[in-house]
Amino acid sequence: MILIDAEGLKASRPGRPLFEDVSITLSTGDRLGVVGLNGCGKSTLFRILSGELRPDAGVVRTGRGARIGVLPQLPVLPNGTVRDAVGGGWQGEAMLDKLGMGDMVEADTRELSGGQLKRVALARLLAGEWDCLILDEPTNHLDLDAIGFLEETLARFPGGLAIVTHDRHVLDRVTNRVLEIDRGHAYLHIPAGENAGSGYAAYLAARAEREENSATAEQVRKNAAKKELAWLRRGAPARTAKPKARIAAAEALIANKPDGPARQGELGLDLGSKRLGSKGIEMQGVGFTWPDGHEVLHAFDHALEPGDRLGIVGPNGAGKSTLLDMIAGRLTATVGTIDIGKTVLVGYYDQLGKELDLSTRVRDVVAGDKGSPSVEDLNLMKRFWFDGDAQFAPLSTLSGGERRRLQLLLTLIEQPNVLLLDEPTNDLDLDTLRALEDYLDDWPGIVVVVSHDRAFIDRTVEEILALDGEGGAALVPGGVATWLQQRSARTTTPRSAPTQRSSSTKPAKQKSSRSPSTLNRLIANVEKDMTKRTTRQTALYQDIADAGNDHKKLAALGEELAALQTAIESLETQWLELTEELGS
Repeated sequence: MILIDAEGLKASRPGRPLFEDVSITLSTGDRLGVVGLNGCGKSTLFRILSGELRPDAGVVRTGRGARIGVLPQLPVLPNGTVRDAVGGGWQGEAMLDKLGMGDMVEADTRELSGGQLKRVALARLLAGEWDCLILDEPTNHLDLDAIGFLEETLARFPGGLAIVTHDRHVLDRVTNRVLEIDRGHAYLHIPAGENAGSGYAAYLAARAEREENSATAEQVRKNAAKKELAWLRRGAPARTAKPKARIAAAEALIANKPDGPARQGELGLDLGSKRLGSKGIEMQGVGFTWPDGHEVLHAFDHALEPGDRLGIVGPNGAGKSTLLDMIAGRLTATVGTIDIGKTVLVGYYDQLGKELDLSTRVRDVVAGDKGSPSVEDLNLMKRFWFDGDAQFAPLSTLSGGERRRLQLLLTLIEQPNVLLLDEPTNDLDLDTLRALEDYLDDWPGIVVVVSHDRAFIDRTVEEILALDGEGGAALVPGGVATWLQQRSARTTTPRSAPTQRSSSTKPAKQKSSRSPSTLNRLIANVEKDMTKRTTRQTALYQDIADAGNDHKKLAALGEELAALQTAIESLETQWLELTEELGS
């Protein structure tokens, strides 16, 4: 079944074209990943496909009766409680629990952070029934457990899927096609053959081949142009004029240059760093408790020395950002001390970003108090791919990824020797992520990373500090892969000083003897039964309202309703047990 058919789409933003002549057909079973540089128009494309935005040209048709669910990059929720926002049913509450929001069902949506809003919006979407899902950066603000659940959910989703994400694991796991937007053009990459791999793998291979072919074609063009130029200059011995057609063809050949690179040069992250002495950061008996009495972190010890690469992982709310805030001096530890070396200069690339006036221009932000950018500032902006008109663009017109790249520039321009990176991969495109990973390979200072991106953590850190969500913190030998295995086996992180590398674990939960396909089938059966019974429950409430003062009828209906509620509670328990078994 064709769900969305888009033809000849064109879009632009003030002073800048985005793409043109983009055509997409999304059918049942399609898993489409959309990739491209920050600012190329991925989110704009999704807003057009969902009907929120009209294209400059082209048309979008949706299948008759197709139910299309959309997760925008910046979702908006109705006023009220989180429970009401997800529909108030068991499905919504189950999704909230899986996405780390189970303890906030009574919270007011107006008091949620941006990350919490995104998770509630995703839970609301996953609790519904859709033929097609359009998801813009759904993994932002999810912890690793929630991302694993999302992958499983999308893998068994029977409809069509279009997703923008920078998470390479998710792209590899759930896509079977990838649409790449590059310099205004769209390229569709589809694996060849049944066992050819993911859409992400097909994209990587096709992109490399396209770049190689482009280089070869350009060399052929240059050689042919040289021959034509030589012919024009040499002149024909028997004529005074050359054939006009031949001259026109030669001029066209010379003028027909290939598209310029999408970005000029490599991302210039290497701005230098202040010298870091032998002493880094020493945390002794450090813990934190909020004023309301909620203890986020028990007291623990850890030392960061020059060259250390530390990754911090844990469920949402475990205190990862709180720990970074304490190291940066934004929060004061309620117990213990943090001793910082005299030469330490911290650069904090946080989730929220610097407080920037969105009406200001890129060049004014980089210039700062100087008023107008210096020659060094202009070169710096070019190194960070803000060249030409982009330097004069108001921040409000930048994509989320472009704002994050500007924030990265403003962090590195101070030449720190300790980098705190809080969810650095949010909204950055794949090319920028790879450039950041390469940069950190040779960076001489201390790096502390909080991230849900498994590929980024694997590439950039050497040690993992795991927070268990109950105040405990401990180093985990073996990196993030080992920690994820422990999580799936329900092993508890010890509440001991991480530098002691001690551990005390509960017995691991036995791995399920049933296959994933069997468990998925059982989960689907429970969901069908649950939907059937909740539908009947709704009808019973109406029957009770219509029964008036017929006490005999009310008694019978009440008896059926009580039995039905018991059955629903039992099914909810079954669903939770099966999904936990699937993740084990």
